[in-house]
Amino acid sequence: MNLQKGDKKLINAWAFYDWANSSYPLVITTAIFPIFYEKVTTTMVNGLASDKVTFFGMEFINTELYSYVVALSFVFVSICSPILSGIADYSGSKKRFMQFFCFLGSASCASLYFFSKDNLGFGMLSILLASIGFWSSLVFYNAYLPEIAEPEDHDKVSAKGFGMGYFGSAILLIINLILIKGFKMDPRFSFVSVALWWVGFAQITFRRLPSGTKSHAKSEENIVFKGFKELWKVWKELKHITQLKRYLTAFFIYSMGVQTVMLMAVLFAKKEIVGLEDSNLIVSVLLIQFVGILGSFLFSRLSNKIGNIKSIGVSLFIWILICVGTYKYVYTPNAFYIVACSVGLVMGGIQSLSRSTYSKLLPETEDNASYFSFYDVCEKIGIVIGMLSFGLIEGVTGGMRNSILALIAFFIIGFLILLTVPKSKNVS
Repeated sequence: MNLQKGDKKLINAWAFYDWANSSYPLVITTAIFPIFYEKVTTTMVNGLASDKVTFFGMEFINTELYSYVVALSFVFVSICSPILSGIADYSGSKKRFMQFFCFLGSASCASLYFFSKDNLGFGMLSILLASIGFWSSLVFYNAYLPEIAEPEDHDKVSAKGFGMGYFGSAILLIINLILIKGFKMDPRFSFVSVALWWVGFAQITFRRLPSGTKSHAKSEENIVFKGFKELWKVWKELKHITQLKRYLTAFFIYSMGVQTVMLMAVLFAKKEIVGLEDSNLIVSVLLIQFVGILGSFLFSRLSNKIGNIKSIGVSLFIWILICVGTYKYVYTPNAFYIVACSVGLVMGGIQSLSRSTYSKLLPETEDNASYFSFYDVCEKIGIVIGMLSFGLIEGVTGGMRNSILALIAFFIIGFLILLTVPKSKNVS
């Protein structure tokens, strides 16, 4: 089956993968599992709550350990995705890789049902593999964007994917909340529901997306080394594309902040916001989701008026204000709700625009998977640095609030580098 750019059924099927897999970042990394994890790993010692855990003979703060494990998953994705993307380009197997990591992530989410403090090693492995499955599948998912839509439609199509992801995952979260609160369901069943939702709805995408075309003729050479050669070729091309190179540098820096906020926000609120009940915390997560739908489309419209780069700049400026305000003033539930709305507004916008802006800046090429692996590697290495910084600062200072200072720095530096990106009619 050949890809037909602009085919509505194909675009809808592609966007449906966001509907399917967004249940993982919402339920597992943002809403229910972080609360479950914090409760399970907090114990009473001499009448006082202790958030210390022992892992392979070493003592960590529970959230510190969590940040390290998630960071490790991104190290794996950063190393492996370029190799796998190169292989996918040569063999025309993007969909097969996407399916493999979808199944890996789904199965790992289901295995979180067995998570306990006494079974901490197994639980950390499940967290590690679920993260690897989710983010690795996105490498190949994102690579389809420039193949299914014309450049002028990338913003709209990318926003459609994120919008469907926010809406679909919110539906699953609401279902789980009703079952947990109204029918006293064990929260661990929500992790199984994510697995079923993810792998089930992904079949809509897999039925319509083609495997991908082979961009090079077969050779007797080792296909892994061919992947490395192709990546080296892409790297050399990137060095001569000033606009794309500077944009990737800015993206690398600011994504440290964006993704770390998304991964650690609930754990931060759980520890740092006084009087915030679990049910209200999850409601604030839902608020972020629905505002995020609006935000992704608002920033798509804004990009049509002032250009992608300026729109991302507006988003980053708002991110800076959010982080500064959170560090100085957010100690109560009401203040946290205001921050949650603000995060929702810019979260969807910056994710959607970052992906579509990169796709617009790509040179004419058939090796989209290899080029998108660079995008994903930048994002993943940025997340590794962001998560390690967050965890180390908490480990040293004993509190998560000081870690926000690192996020402020990431957003400011990313914003300043973005200002140096040369203008063009597509993204200025």
